Amino acid sequence: MIRLAFLRHGITAWNREGRIQGRTDIPLDPEGRDRLARLTLPPDWRDATLHASPLSRAIETARILGNNRPVHTDPRLIEMDWGAWEGRHGHDLRADPASGYRDLEHWGWDFRPPGGESPADVRDRLIGWLKDLVGEGGPHQLVVTHIGVIRVALALAWGWDFRGPPPVPVKRVRLYAMVLADDGTLHPAGPREGQRLS
Repeated sequence: MIRLAFLRHGITAWNREGRIQGRTDIPLDPEGRDRLARLTLPPDWRDATLHASPLSRAIETARILGNNRPVHTDPRLIEMDWGAWEGRHGHDLRADPASGYRDLEHWGWDFRPPGGESPADVRDRLIGWLKDLVGEGGPHQLVVTHIGVIRVALALAWGWDFRGPPPVPVKRVRLYAMVLADDGTLHPAGPREGQRLS
């Protein structure tokens, strides 16, 4: 059994502008870096093995919070591919009935942006990574990744199918703790609202 926590990366310029980032490699902005530098991980997680998406915003977040300890990256932790919608504003897509945009509560596992990935695609690669981690991971593993990946992890742990309100709203600077069982399944292991960094 492994204790696993997911954390969303720090803030970028595209986050502030309300743009969909997906796999576009947008770095942290200066204010995002400064905010992270003032935070510390909860005591139970300060020595956890660090993992991150290969995108720079996730790697840098892990390095800042992990005091420059080694960070293991894996392409299976990368953000959902938003295809033709990357760089666009969600409110513009929502206002255009022809775009096909849907709010999260109406996705289901198979919703797919044009040329992008579905939550089911993210689920399949995340499950592969989790199964590999079972065989080699230590007792505490901290994953710095993206909101799309975290939503899928929470969906697996809480039994949500991307229909109706999510069981856990993903917020910044909060750890979402789970237990990774020996069979590769995820189970909730912390407060629903996450554990705040201080």
